[in-house]
Amino acid sequence: MKIRLAALAGTFALVAAHPAAASTVTAEANVARSEGSWGGELAVGVPVIQDGGFAITPGVGAFFHKRDHDGYYEDNSQCFRRSDDEQVGDGRCDNSGTKIFGKVEATYTLPMSFTLGLGARLIGNDLRAYGTAAMPLAPFLAAKLNVGDHYLAAGVQAKF
Repeated sequence: MKIRLAALAGTFALVAAHPAAASTVTAEANVARSEGSWGGELAVGVPVIQDGGFAITPGVGAFFHKRDHDGYYEDNSQCFRRSDDEQVGDGRCDNSGTKIFGKVEATYTLPMSFTLGLGARLIGNDLRAYGTAAMPLAPFLAAKLNVGDHYLAAGVQAKF
């Protein structure tokens, strides 16, 4: 866990120190299926390299999903462990889950057209590669699709 936090802090420091950090911020809101769970994800990234239509953009985000707790049940607003009927904290019976992830994308944007690229996403202990495509809807807004092994996301991307 400490290694992940250090890597995340290093990414933020790199992004903040890079001159491109002042020019473009990318924000995404997607409906996603990740590791067998449906949910939504929010992400933000800043390109560290931009040359013509080519960009490398690291980012961080959160995946919000419903999680299953088969080993626990709720009775009269109290949460209990199924194995021994011992009362536990209410968080075990709460079906909401949040996973933080880091990602990096290498993309190429055709002038006034589509963006195509490859990405890698680290969520939990899983590093997954995916393909990405975006189509402009307005000058700073695009429809975006990410497809990979155990990962599918579709939504909108805004650039500021």
